[in-house]
Amino acid sequence: MELLSAELLVLLFIVGFCAGLLDAIAGGGGLIALPVLLGTGMSPVEALGTNKLQGSFGTTAAAAHFFRHGQIETDGAVFAVLCTFAGAILGSLAVQISDPAFLNTLIPLLLIANALYFLLSPRIGDIERHRRIGLYSFALLAGTGIGFYDGYFGPGAGSFFALAYVALLGYSMTRATAHSKLLNMTSNLAALLLFAVNGYVVWQIGLLMGAAQVLGATAGAHLVIRRGAALVRPLIVIVCLVMTIKLLWS
Repeated sequence: MELLSAELLVLLFIVGFCAGLLDAIAGGGGLIALPVLLGTGMSPVEALGTNKLQGSFGTTAAAAHFFRHGQIETDGAVFAVLCTFAGAILGSLAVQISDPAFLNTLIPLLLIANALYFLLSPRIGDIERHRRIGLYSFALLAGTGIGFYDGYFGPGAGSFFALAYVALLGYSMTRATAHSKLLNMTSNLAALLLFAVNGYVVWQIGLLMGAAQVLGATAGAHLVIRRGAALVRPLIVIVCLVMTIKLLWS
């Protein structure tokens, strides 16, 4: 790519910060980052790969912040990470040999259902609920399944992870968000690995935005711990609806 202007570099840094902030709270940072990355002149596949790079910084920073503040449990977490990584790798490989176009009609419906659940369900809050399945069953079902989806298609994966933690494990909104960042980080890193191996990452831009992502994601994770469901719940609903509109428009 040609040498970027100072103004564009500043814009990319600001976009990275805002994307990291949004991602840490409700997911959907790619809604902000991808259009700007495409606007730099890189190809769509390079934009996706670079987005995974900068997004990996954000989800890692958010997960680390949540872990330091005791919001992430180690019980079952390692197995969930392994299942998510395997699912994301399989999804990334599958998308290279199949047509994901059918998801264009399915995913908006899932996002709307996700938004309605977070909007209407009385179960969602900062109080723990009854666990429906075990941690290892959850890792196999949600970790592998949503990880595969994130590697194969991607939009809304962070919100789907949060929904799974609330609906299946009965986690509070704050704990669900914290654990969803751990698994979202894993699926991002798995997809990034394949993009990088195939040369589809613009490292200079990704690293610049990644530095901003760390700042934004840390601030977002701090807000989640302080505000809990009052902040996360409406933002997830908004992000899911905006992603639905974007996908239907595309």
